[in-house]
This record gives sequence, C-alpha cells and structure tokens, in this order.
Amino acid sequence: MDSKVNLFPYFQPIVSVANGKIIGYEALARQLDANNKAVSAGSLFSSRELNAEESMELDRQVRWQALQKFAELDNNTYLAINISAAWIDNLKHLNASPTLKMLEELDIDRQRVIIEITEEHADLTKLTEIVKRYRKQGLRVALDDFGAGASQLQRVMAIQPDIIKIDMRLFKKASKGGIAAEVVSMMTRLGKRTGCQIICEGVETDEEFLFGLNCGAQYMQGYLFSPALPDFLPADMYEQRIISLRNKFLKRKVAKIQEKLKSIANIKELIYRLAERLQADFNLNELAHWNFSESGVIRFYLCNNEGYQLSPDFNFSKNKWFTDPRKIGFNWSWRPYFFQLLALEDGTEQNRIVTSERYRDFSTDQLCKTLSLRLDAERILLVDIFASE
Repeated sequence: MDSKVNLFPYFQPIVSVANGKIIGYEALARQLDANNKAVSAGSLFSSRELNAEESMELDRQVRWQALQKFAELDNNTYLAINISAAWIDNLKHLNASPTLKMLEELDIDRQRVIIEITEEHADLTKLTEIVKRYRKQGLRVALDDFGAGASQLQRVMAIQPDIIKIDMRLFKKASKGGIAAEVVSMMTRLGKRTGCQIICEGVETDEEFLFGLNCGAQYMQGYLFSPALPDFLPADMYEQRIISLRNKFLKRKVAKIQEKLKSIANIKELIYRLAERLQADFNLNELAHWNFSESGVIRFYLCNNEGYQLSPDFNFSKNKWFTDPRKIGFNWSWRPYFFQLLALEDGTEQNRIVTSERYRDFSTDQLCKTLSLRLDAERILLVDIFASE
C-alpha cells in the first residue's frame, strides 16, 4: 500500500420529509485525485492494491476523523457510519469493536450514531451477534443498499434493522414504475408495520422525491439537496424546498384521488346496474352498449356463498363480450375481497361493493382490482377492472 494514501471524511445530509430539516449525515470516505479534487475513495477500497487488513485500517482512520468532527457538532443530528459486513466477519473477538472504543474515547452519545451495515457477504450468526452488541450500547443499525446484489431479506429478518436504505439503483428503477416500484412500496409498507425507518438514497430530481413520498419514505438523501461536503450545514438549509415539494405532492395527490373517486363512482353505478340486470336473463350484446370501456371493466363472473365460480368468465374486449367457461368450479373463498364481503353482511352493510387491493392479472398482465357485490341470497357478483398505478 502507498504510505502516502490520504483519506478524509465528507458528510452527505439526510433530510426528513416531515419537518424539512437535516436530521443526519452519512460519513463517506474521500481522497484527492491528480487535480487535487476530492473524489470518492470507493475505487481504492474495491481495488486489489489493498488487502483486507489495509482496507480496514484506512476505513478506521476515516471513521475516527468523522467521529472527531461530529463530536464537535452541537445539535441533535445523527451520524451514519458505514461498516462492511465482511470486516465484522473478520473480527476475532466481538467484544473488541473498534467503533465502540472510538465512541467511548470521544464521549459521543450513542443514540446519535447509526451503524450502516454494507455488503451481503458475511456470517449471519456473527453479524447478528455484533448487531445485538451495538444495540446494547444504544446504537441504531441500518441496512445499507437494500436491493443491490443478492437478496437481503434473510438479513432483514435476522438483524431486524432500525433503518433500511433503499439502494440508489433500485430506487431510480422504481421511480419509473414496474416491479422495482412494487419492491420499494413493499419495503416501505414493511417499515410502517415493523417500525423500521426507510431512507431513499440517490434522490436527484423533484420527481424522484415525489415518488419517494408516494412510497411513504420518511427520509431522503441525494444530490437534489447536496452532495457529500467537508462541513456540516444549518439544519433548516432545505426546509423551504421541502415545503414546496410537499405542497406540490399534496396538490397532485388530491387531484388524482378526486379523479379516481369520480371514476369509482361511475364504476359502482355501472356494477349496481349490471347486478340489477343479472337478476333475470340478460343479453350480452345488449350489455356491450354500456360504457364498460370507459370504466375499465375486464370481466365479470358469479360465485356461490362458498366461493365456487358458477358462471363462465364474461370477458369484455374491444367493445365485445366473450365467454370463457374454463374457471367454472374454481374456488375463490380464500381471496380477501370474497371473505370480506361475507364478513360485512351484518345487516348494516348490505348491498355494499367491496374492493380488493391491486394485483397483476395473469391473462392481461395489467394491474387490476376485483369488486364484489351480493347479487341475491345464493350468488355473488365479481367484476375485475383495470387499476391505475
């Protein structure tokens, strides 16, 4: 290793979407390039120039500098420091954590420090034990770069992180929709149910920030606000910017929901009308003249009270109806929209339409919802419709 390697910490702010303030920083290693410009030291740590021991020593030097500077910061912000899971794996004694010794020497409040676990390659048992030790000392633990590389769900379950940081590449894919968006939404829902905070990394544009809000992320980090800098910033530096973005999000969501409510009202009116017509014999060709296309109806079918499908699928496409008998006899009683409808029939919720969550329809590969309505004492009407993103 070149003895002249000089690394130093920079700090990238992390902002709260709720109060608009900088609530913490991530410490990142930097070095000077040939033009004397501070650049990421990531390439150095990933190169073959350094062996594992040299990498750990350099990382600890940067960590010590970051903690020294942070110890002088007199506010309630926190500092997130990255620790490689592989390096934890190399500890001979779990009680000999260098980071804990640094915190003790600098007398830093443990509650203001977050350990970000990076990389997926590590002994899970050993990692779980060191995380327990960190928590016992009052530190919080974050799982960094979730969604990068191999699946990390096993690690999430094992260490139960206080914070999950969505990988920048995954977040950028998610902001464009598709399955990546569903993964990010799934993680934010998991965070809400388990008390795990979600940070979206790599936020660079207003639209990415708004997407993060839509997913329910509590915190954001990225060039939209600031790159990593050598010094800390005033806590309210981006407050007005975040207020403006929140207002933009609110107006957009209110308008979208109002439009959706209007659409739902039209669909429900159509379903009640369809239910009335189905009380007797009906003519599919006559139904084709109704506004099914505008309402996004894909198909409808009938089930009995046990969930068995009684009728064929009546599929609507290109303003025409087609019947498909292949699912007659299938049972749908295990689907939430079915048993929820039965549960609501307590005398006060009769004639109510129950709507499912969004799902992807196998036959059309489109996001859909199913609406269910009691048709008579023996039959239930189910209607599949397209669902917006």
